[in-house]
Amino acid sequence: MSTLFLATTGGHLEQLVSLAARVPEEGPAVWVTHENEQSRALLAGRDTVFVPYVRVGEVGDVARCVPTARRLLRTRSFTRAVSTGSGIALGYLPFLAARGVACHYIESAARVSAPSRTGRVLHHVPGIRRYTQHAGWAGRRWAYRGSVLDSYEPDSRTRPPGDVLRVVVTVGTAAEFPFGRLVDRLAPLLAPDGELARATGRPVDVLWQTGCTPIDHLPVAARPFLPGDELAEQVARADLVVSHAGVGSALTALAAGRRPLLVARSAALGEAGDDHQTQLATSLARRGLAVHRSPEDLTVEDLLEALTSGVRRSDTPLPFELLP
Repeated sequence: MSTLFLATTGGHLEQLVSLAARVPEEGPAVWVTHENEQSRALLAGRDTVFVPYVRVGEVGDVARCVPTARRLLRTRSFTRAVSTGSGIALGYLPFLAARGVACHYIESAARVSAPSRTGRVLHHVPGIRRYTQHAGWAGRRWAYRGSVLDSYEPDSRTRPPGDVLRVVVTVGTAAEFPFGRLVDRLAPLLAPDGELARATGRPVDVLWQTGCTPIDHLPVAARPFLPGDELAEQVARADLVVSHAGVGSALTALAAGRRPLLVARSAALGEAGDDHQTQLATSLARRGLAVHRSPEDLTVEDLLEALTSGVRRSDTPLPFELLP
């Protein structure tokens, strides 16, 4: 017996890697995702099949998953499939469930109050077990087995910064959604002579990971994408992490013991497909695991609040027991 682990890159893959470590083993595993710097780093050394990107809401992309799903089922003979979404789950799970594979769909931790569009579609597909990571909307149709967020708790101990303030700014790996409002607001605050440097009396060294966001009009040296291991290393060294409210970026900060300053994207402004980032950032702030602000309201005081607080690992979370 073996397991197929399936997820889109970004926060979906980050969550699946974390949750897979809590899923009781059932033989060897094969991973299916899209290829980028993050996935190559996260899945190094694992049996991985890279497939074309499945765009949100693109029926053609979903349909093109079927030949690969058929080939993998024939050559790998796996008996169960576990996915955290998003669109890629639509291309594989219904096909596999119809052929007797035990399929499990774990909704993203970003979905605080209701399932995503992918979850709503899979809700109507026979043979797919469904899970929420928030107990508040669990029930007969959506089981609760825990969350990736349960591994962390606030740490009230003050972390003194170094002689140079190291800051990481990240907007994630989304290839179709720029986030200029965040970068434009942060650039003057984090400038060499900006408000943070003046407030702390320390020079500020910023790593800008800007994805597809245009930055040519700004005096910043940016990198569009970083390998996952390099970004995690930079976050671990940072005194301050400022991020879009993507679950993958948030988890990277939490794993490094950082309490991130999260800024949610807006669907109405074309920065995301929906407003789930606001729900996630609000939930994390309520747990004391993040500071949450909108770009327009972001001030140097918010930077200082995130700078002087952190998080720590909580007790080892329970296994993520799959439904029979």
